[in-house]
Amino acid sequence: MQSIKQLGKTFLAIATGAAMLIQPLAFTTSAQAQEANNQLHLEGLTREPTEEANNALFDPNDAVLLLLDHQTGLFQTVNDIPVDDLRRNTVVLTKIAKQADIPIIYTASEPDGPNGPLMKELSDVLPSSAKFIRRQGEVSSWDNADFVEAVEATGRKTLVIAGVWTSVCVAFPALQAHAEGYDVVVVMDASGDVSKMASDVALERMVAGGIVPVTTNTILSETHRTWNRPDAADWGALYAELVPEYGSAVESYTRAQEAASKSDAKE
Repeated sequence: MQSIKQLGKTFLAIATGAAMLIQPLAFTTSAQAQEANNQLHLEGLTREPTEEANNALFDPNDAVLLLLDHQTGLFQTVNDIPVDDLRRNTVVLTKIAKQADIPIIYTASEPDGPNGPLMKELSDVLPSSAKFIRRQGEVSSWDNADFVEAVEATGRKTLVIAGVWTSVCVAFPALQAHAEGYDVVVVMDASGDVSKMASDVALERMVAGGIVPVTTNTILSETHRTWNRPDAADWGALYAELVPEYGSAVESYTRAQEAASKSDAKE
């Protein structure tokens, strides 16, 4: 069994060869950027990013993860993404937030009605600090006083949003929150909609409104930032869970390294 340090080196080698792309995000004020410069995990970087460089990327220290209406009834209407992928991405997104100490607020619209209960996997991975808001029938979570108060209580101004449906349960609060001064990031592959057309139109509307679309892998990579960190193996495990093919590549590389070590030991 490899040590965490060895696993970190393994993931570093794989990541270098794979040349992972990190999608830049452009937001935050100068004051927020300066705060990010002081807070971001930078110890493993060989160059300390400038304020401008930090400002171009997602800042996990200013973020709140909002999981909106990941309900099993609604999943039956999702047609723009395989539901198994949607569920896996949502679970990994939750684990990213948990690992990075990003506050999580989750909610459901009428969980006892036809929209159904929240996906069971969430209860298995949500930290005890995650806050559930039961809405009183509001379609948009931003129209619920308890939900907005929970967001405000975190003191953070970057909202990372995922949910079902993208064109309604995600787009409405995203647009409303952005209008009230929040930086908003929507995780498209941890969200689902009734059709590709519905998702595409919602995406265009949100982008036009100043909202940044990303994928779960983008959030993972920008939160992770570097393999040169003591918890590299934990981040590597999340990549492998999110992208099974990547997990296979790591497994193959690890087995090859183990075989090489045994061969060297025999000589």
